[in-house]
Amino acid sequence: MSTERAKICVLSGNALKIIAAISMLIDHIGLIFCPQITLLRILGRMAFPIFAFMIAEGCRYTRSKLKYFLSVSGMGVAYLIVFYLYSGVIYMSIFITFSLSIIMIYALQAFKRAFFASKVSVANILFSGIAFAATVAFSSAMNEIYSIDYGFFGTLAPLFASMCHKPENCSNAVLDKLDNHLISLLGLSIALIGLYAVYGGVRIFAFLSIPLLLLYSGKRGKIKMKYFFYIFYPAHILALEAIYILLQIIK
Repeated sequence: MSTERAKICVLSGNALKIIAAISMLIDHIGLIFCPQITLLRILGRMAFPIFAFMIAEGCRYTRSKLKYFLSVSGMGVAYLIVFYLYSGVIYMSIFITFSLSIIMIYALQAFKRAFFASKVSVANILFSGIAFAATVAFSSAMNEIYSIDYGFFGTLAPLFASMCHKPENCSNAVLDKLDNHLISLLGLSIALIGLYAVYGGVRIFAFLSIPLLLLYSGKRGKIKMKYFFYIFYPAHILALEAIYILLQIIK
């Protein structure tokens, strides 16, 4: 990163996630208490792209790929069970969305390692290519069977953001040039265009997140806040629902 860009890129991963969490809170306040106030839903559109981008970054930098996947998918399964016991409805939350994204990203990384290996193996390329295509097909099928948060293009958002990430232990001049912040944001933007094309409405305001993501420093942040963000999603939903029920009882 150049010195000039380093001076501009002042937002750590934690800072961006905090902004996304606040955006999500505003969005859900608007959804539950005052859906007629469109501004709240507009401000809430920034949350998903930021979290999607950070999922791609998490897949790049995590020390344990399996642990990272199990952490996200475990929260998704737990939230699914609790929501079903509460409402009787099968709800595939954003954790399920991102779990599918992580599977596709890992499969794509495996394909790139095989394709750009110093000793190319056609069998490895074919096998990893088929495996990657299978994960994409599985994500698409899941979205056909269940109503998953943000749909198929939602699962593709982290994947597109990571499309040109260089896998570990992989040296290639083409990937070296393509693996940069602007290309990652371009990939994310393509997925956001797909989301808007499918759902329309206020989702166009998801692009409000792009200027913030341009300020990403590439650093996680000094304080470890990983589990705070895992807990914040179900905790704030539970709190808002409790407040809503309480207000209904008072009325």
